[in-house]
Amino acid sequence: MILCCGEALVDMIPNAVASGEVGFVPHAGGAVFNTAIALGRLGARVGLLTGLSSDLFGRQLSESLAASHVDASRVILSDRPTTLAFVQLCGGQARYSFFDENSAGRMLTVDDMPDLSAEVSTLFFGGISLACEPGASAYAALLERESGRRVIMLDPNIRPDFIADADAYRARIVRLIARADIVKLSDEDLDWIVEAPDSLSEKARTLLDTGPALIIVTRGGAGATGGLRGGHEVHVPACETRVVDTVGAGDTFNAGVLAHLAERGCLSPDGIALLGPDEVERAMQFGARAAAVTVSRAGANPPWADEL
Repeated sequence: MILCCGEALVDMIPNAVASGEVGFVPHAGGAVFNTAIALGRLGARVGLLTGLSSDLFGRQLSESLAASHVDASRVILSDRPTTLAFVQLCGGQARYSFFDENSAGRMLTVDDMPDLSAEVSTLFFGGISLACEPGASAYAALLERESGRRVIMLDPNIRPDFIADADAYRARIVRLIARADIVKLSDEDLDWIVEAPDSLSEKARTLLDTGPALIIVTRGGAGATGGLRGGHEVHVPACETRVVDTVGAGDTFNAGVLAHLAERGCLSPDGIALLGPDEVERAMQFGARAAAVTVSRAGANPPWADEL
């Protein structure tokens, strides 16, 4: 099982109403939640570890998990509110305003992190759940506890507005990257984490040298590049499609990569150690195909396997 660890929230997506004004429609979302949903739809065995509210939005999230075949047995329920993210679309790109104080997801602690059974082979981390305390420290502690015992994938998905102390957060992310096996970064994430005036390839190599087996850098319509510990580099172009919005695109890409590697039996410490450029290229191609479907429709709405 792939266990996705992190935030589940509701994206409030703008939509014109009959009066001509703009209203907001609630869509289940959150980077880690979206990755779990996409994995479930792609046929991977997947679960979610997060904090969910008992409010109406929390029930919407729970129903979405069930509909996409995501195991919710490790979800931690409370009566705290659901995080809301109001989305503004600018040229197809999403910008967010978050309402997250005292939320069900944010207020998890180290004591809430469960012991994991042998069925969990892989852990996925990322998103705002790594930036907002006390949950951020809880997830970081779980990642560090399980590093070396299970495959770890990390997508920091940097949201600067959530980061109170940039230097401290940057140091944390670099430390977690060193403990991960697979790291996915957007070009913007990479420039934020590594401030040196180097090329993207040089910056990725700097992080790769700290410990991961694979670092993937995505560049929107310019495709993605994967760098392996042994020095190999793989480039995959983006799939052409009509872009409605980019909400959930990176999350779906992550799911596609993990789903392919899981199907190929690569998600074990030994499998990751033997990962070669051909397998990485196929995994990234599958992720790009899945992401192309997501950006072709409104909101984070990942494809089902038969759509690919």
